[in-house]
Amino acid sequence: MKIVVTVKLVPDPNAEKKIDAGSKRLVRTGIETVLNPYDEYAIEGALKIKESLGGDTTVTIFSMAPAASKEVLRKALAMGADDAVLLTDPALEGSDVRGTAYAMAQGIKQTGFDLVICGGLADDGSTGGVPGALAEYLGVPGFTNCRQVEVAGGTLKVQRETDSGYQVVSGPLPALVSVTMAIGEPRYASLKGIMGAKKKSIATLALAALSVDGAVGGDGAKTEVRAVAAPPVREKARVVEAPDGAAGARAIFDLLKEKKLV
Repeated sequence: MKIVVTVKLVPDPNAEKKIDAGSKRLVRTGIETVLNPYDEYAIEGALKIKESLGGDTTVTIFSMAPAASKEVLRKALAMGADDAVLLTDPALEGSDVRGTAYAMAQGIKQTGFDLVICGGLADDGSTGGVPGALAEYLGVPGFTNCRQVEVAGGTLKVQRETDSGYQVVSGPLPALVSVTMAIGEPRYASLKGIMGAKKKSIATLALAALSVDGAVGGDGAKTEVRAVAAPPVREKARVVEAPDGAAGARAIFDLLKEKKLV
């Protein structure tokens, strides 16, 4: 069984973030690039499945990023993944969620997969839109927001987190799942794993090797950032004293109406 884990490379979450006024994009220069923290949970989920299935099950890391970030993927390999594939091409810069998912789908199809595992969010964007779009472009069932993933006899069984508990859902492979942090705390890379990661393969893919049309990059984006602004300053709390419950309820209703919430 071949498991592919999608990984995004993001600016260090602990670093101060700035938006470029001209391009309206996150400034990435001068900040250390790291594995997206949410994707580390996806890696952990994949490694657990590999350990449970054994045999010839493999875990491949797949990322779309600038070539300069290639060595950041070594951390994922040190955790226990078998190899990695980096889709990198200057023409991909500025891709939106749709373009990113489309390009990654073409690369993953060429790489081959039985199961794709994604983190639920990316620390730098937090749209949560790529896993669903990626499943659509891959043409496979998408299981989102999963806290537990099991594979047996060619069938996938997951527990999906909901507002009121969880759902048990099953379906055939190939498929895609996105996981929550409840999947399990990501393991630390051992010294043996770190040393072994230096010998593991990181292949590179360019757009020329894929069946990709012009729907990627800034020119192919279907969304556009028109303006960026800081959130409004939070106003001070308002204290209202009411003589009885009816008056209190009226005061609450008037406040909600003022905020255009009712």
